[in-house]
Amino acid sequence: MSSKKVTVDLTVNGEPHSVSVEPRELLSQTLRERLGYTSLNIGCESTLCGACTVHTDGKAVKSCTRLTVQADGADVRTASSLADDGVLSDLQTAFTEEHALQCGYCTPGIMMAVDEYLEDNPDPSREEIRTEALQGNLCRCTGYENIVDAIEVASDALED
Repeated sequence: MSSKKVTVDLTVNGEPHSVSVEPRELLSQTLRERLGYTSLNIGCESTLCGACTVHTDGKAVKSCTRLTVQADGADVRTASSLADDGVLSDLQTAFTEEHALQCGYCTPGIMMAVDEYLEDNPDPSREEIRTEALQGNLCRCTGYENIVDAIEVASDALED
């Protein structure tokens, strides 16, 4: 049984899009498969891993459980939006310099969650980084030490 398609208008990384989707289509599917925004990854499809985290109207959301129709009229940002004209953001630079990634699968989602977190808490303690900033994002490779280091470096750069 097919559902009637719905037209959804959204802006992704500053680019306007109008896409026809079934009401049950997930935002992660629309972004990756229809629109080609592959900087977000799909891991668990149940909000547990955070690999699919994007910003919708300035808030970090897990796109694997958000319907595309819920993003109608929204401003969506993926990890690709963190760089400005090819210049890495302080957060991206810190992740690179602190070796805060191994396979990199979780990295875009972590960066999007942390980007929002640092807006509200620009000077977190290491404990806050571990228990708040990284809450809901899983990394199976790094053991988090370098990720915490990178977030700490990025928060220091915000103060400068």
